[in-house]
Amino acid sequence: MSKLSSLVSLIKSFTKAEKKKISSFLTQENKTDYAFLYKIIDSNTAYSLTQIKDEFLKKRPDTAFNTSVNYLFDSLLSILNQLRTGQDSFYALFNQLMNVKVLYEKSIYQECFQLLTKIQNEAVKYENFTILLIAQKMELDYLQSLDFPNLSEQELLNKQFKINDTLKKIRKINEHASLYELLKHRILHKGPVRSNKQKQEMNDLVVSEMSIVSSSGFENFEIQKNHKLFQSNYLINVGDYKSAINSYYELNTIFEHNMHLLSNPPMYYLNTIEGVLGSLRTIRNYEGMTYFIDQLSKLETSSVHFKYQIDCVIFLYSLLPLIDTGEFAKAIKLMDENKERIIDKTDLLSTEKQIQLLLYTAIVYLGTEEPNKARKIITRITQTERKVFSLPLFRTIRLVNLMVLYELKEFDFMDFEIRSVKREIQNNEKSYQLEQIIIKFISKTPDELSEQKRLLVWQKLKPQLDEMQNDKFEMQLLQVFNFTAWIESKVFKVPLYKILKKKLK
Repeated sequence: MSKLSSLVSLIKSFTKAEKKKISSFLTQENKTDYAFLYKIIDSNTAYSLTQIKDEFLKKRPDTAFNTSVNYLFDSLLSILNQLRTGQDSFYALFNQLMNVKVLYEKSIYQECFQLLTKIQNEAVKYENFTILLIAQKMELDYLQSLDFPNLSEQELLNKQFKINDTLKKIRKINEHASLYELLKHRILHKGPVRSNKQKQEMNDLVVSEMSIVSSSGFENFEIQKNHKLFQSNYLINVGDYKSAINSYYELNTIFEHNMHLLSNPPMYYLNTIEGVLGSLRTIRNYEGMTYFIDQLSKLETSSVHFKYQIDCVIFLYSLLPLIDTGEFAKAIKLMDENKERIIDKTDLLSTEKQIQLLLYTAIVYLGTEEPNKARKIITRITQTERKVFSLPLFRTIRLVNLMVLYELKEFDFMDFEIRSVKREIQNNEKSYQLEQIIIKFISKTPDELSEQKRLLVWQKLKPQLDEMQNDKFEMQLLQVFNFTAWIESKVFKVPLYKILKKKLK
């Protein structure tokens, strides 16, 4: 990404409060080149990078364009840092550390050490052990340089002990975080556990996590948070949804009792609420989801990008109950209301969240019997520049694509896609029985069979489908979408929404 591209992205991400502060600052610099450049970018959001440069040089032909870009970028970052200092304890403490260095360099030692003590107290309050360690080490370094004035040997040992204690806490927090990161990576790139054998393969992380918990020796917000995040994500991954939701509730309680310790933006809090919503959806407690959606809508953040992520989660978990219950007309209305605000901006999301959002919009069109629109969404996923093919969710997208091709009666292309999916399943032991049933069902094209033959197909499939409802591993695929309802709708030639409503009752 070029510096100009980064500058444009930065300016587009400003909140109203940030724009007001920056405009106030740049008004004083109204005649400067970089203030003029800011006006061009801010007032012409549709301009391309080339148009921005041409417009600038047309008015300021003797000015070095790249110099203005670099200076404006650095100036805006400086202003944003000043704003964050009053909003975020992390920024405020780091800013105070810089003040300590200035005081020491100017030989104002009394004020320097008083401020270091204040920083350490604040760091303990906010459980920011990284800054606490820096402040403790700075204090010892400065005391040593001044030949330890008025400091006894015991006081020196106490300060050294505190540093070692802080290091231990940082190490324990990092060990917890590392295990959670490993678990999250496996879930994202290998998909949920699909057999008892794969569940056993996760035991290395579980044993390590239990060992760290038992040997921690102390508890704080970060350790509690990472432990519950690990526990709830593991339980979801192995299909133990009831235990997972209890773990998520406990995690949410920990967050609500420590709101002053949340990171800014509160990424982990959003992940927790999303986990609760996913678990509630699994057990079909749609009324319970309302409270947590309301909690998200009240969540405040200074980050435009993070606010968009919050809005996407709210939209997604408002859409999913409508899909599950066959309310496709309401789902279409919700999608229309959020098209420009959310659906058209999915490129701002992570790859996993982007294709998840697009997948469900395609399923909605499948439910409204508009397979052509669903096909366009699937094509949008497959033709993206991002690496989506290696993600576990992509195989589910291929199943939905087969259903779309079946609805469109594009049987030649569908046969080609079926062979491709079969090869992938054969080369990968991680397959669901439901995947094989869907492929087998579609291959027989029951639409062309008589009613009697379709009923015979259903009689063979129904016992297998019923058995899957109690299989915690097969349920992981059914949580994405009720594929059995779609099969039933094709067998009996009944609209999908009617089958879903019947199953809900």
